Amino acid sequence: SDGGKLLVVPMVGSHWLSMQEVVEKLSERGHEVVVLVPEVSWQMETTQAYKVVTYPVTQTLEELDNSF
Repeated sequence: SDGGKLLVVPMVGSHWLSMQEVVEKLSERGHEVVVLVPEVSWQMETTQAYKVVTYPVTQTLEELDNSF
């Protein structure tokens, strides 16, 4: 299929760990991928396979850790 545009808004944590490989493959196949991630997150690594846009959140990483 032709490449398209895809906006990905993953959940923090294991959902992203499962999705990241799929997102990278879609990018390799010609899709333009933008991943929207919070400024404070766990394991939301980036690569050059897709564009990352961050958005501000009110909690710190310590607060995020404590909530779980």
